[in-house]
Amino acid sequence: MLKNLIKVYISVTNDIITDQRVDKTARSLLKLGIDILVIGRLTGKTFQIPVRPYKQKRFRLLFNKGPLFYAEYNIRLFFFLLFRKYDLLISNDLDTLPANYLAGKIRRKKLVYDSHEYFTEVPELAGRNFTRRVWTTIEKCILPRIEHSYTVCESIAKIYSEKYNIRMQVIRNLPEYIKVLPEIKVSIRQQGEKVIVYQGSLNMARGLELAIEAMNHIDKAKLVIIGDGDIAGKLKKMADKPALRNKVQFIPRMPYDDLVSYTVQADLGISLEEKIGLNYYYALPNKLFDYIQARIPVLVSDFPEMARIVKDYGIGLAVSVSDPLQLASIIREMIEDKSRIKIWKQNLEEAARRLCWEQEEDKLLSIYSDIIYRAKKGEDHDEETK
Repeated sequence: MLKNLIKVYISVTNDIITDQRVDKTARSLLKLGIDILVIGRLTGKTFQIPVRPYKQKRFRLLFNKGPLFYAEYNIRLFFFLLFRKYDLLISNDLDTLPANYLAGKIRRKKLVYDSHEYFTEVPELAGRNFTRRVWTTIEKCILPRIEHSYTVCESIAKIYSEKYNIRMQVIRNLPEYIKVLPEIKVSIRQQGEKVIVYQGSLNMARGLELAIEAMNHIDKAKLVIIGDGDIAGKLKKMADKPALRNKVQFIPRMPYDDLVSYTVQADLGISLEEKIGLNYYYALPNKLFDYIQARIPVLVSDFPEMARIVKDYGIGLAVSVSDPLQLASIIREMIEDKSRIKIWKQNLEEAARRLCWEQEEDKLLSIYSDIIYRAKKGEDHDEETK
């Protein structure tokens, strides 16, 4: 007979707080009757850890970015996993994989790899050939040896499957269905003003500079940027001009439950990633689905995965644009065309019902049910042979 719950350790290099994918995965796996620990790390801008129905742990590190951060995190994680009792490891992204793989091999425990992106093609590695080669080498050495893996969209899954001759499945990063939109806690709209929202990381190649420049040519509207990241200072400096001071508003990163009450106030959500590396080209960003749940029309880059969602459901536009005047013209048309807005709003109701975690969860649980079952059988066997 089983004496203890199956123990699963989930690791990620962020501070856990705003990682919706990890939180939803952990909550879903609780339905299989297992004990879960999510491992992350403390950062300089970390929120207090919220109360959640699973255990959480965050490392305090000496380094917070660069090669020394990744090395320190994986060393700390490796020794932590080496001397703990667990049955299954879940590694989120390539930057947690070395420690998980080595510890799992030594302890003879199963490992599942959840790839949130095409890691070796992220814009942050553009022009950094040595660093890219290091991560590519890690990927080549480990991925072909992993039995269970999944990622966020079909395009990335196909690349990994063909590249390493593995079966990589797809679990999209969909939010939970919002049946009733939340009440507005803090208004971000002035009377008669249209609101364009961007939420997420403030990093390079997200189209944020272009969006800020476009606001010079849009009247009675405001761009609200919610989040934080490497180029936050640069963006704030761009917007700190007389013509833009009342047209661009920055709001700090916040937990998802609070974020929704801001997003629902917008007239348009943007996700204008630039084609710097294949990761963005094949991206299917969380914010796109968050906009859908908030029932706001979307304007996205005309890249395969994003465009497919927008066109299939008829919820906005997918465009190729690099000129601020052209972008301003598109945005003005989208926020002023009442007939198209009405159609988009109707279609968003159907999209929200279908593009939600409740629809995706069954696929996730089917992946883990067999793994957990075999882990339990293995434990039963161990008990019987004692």
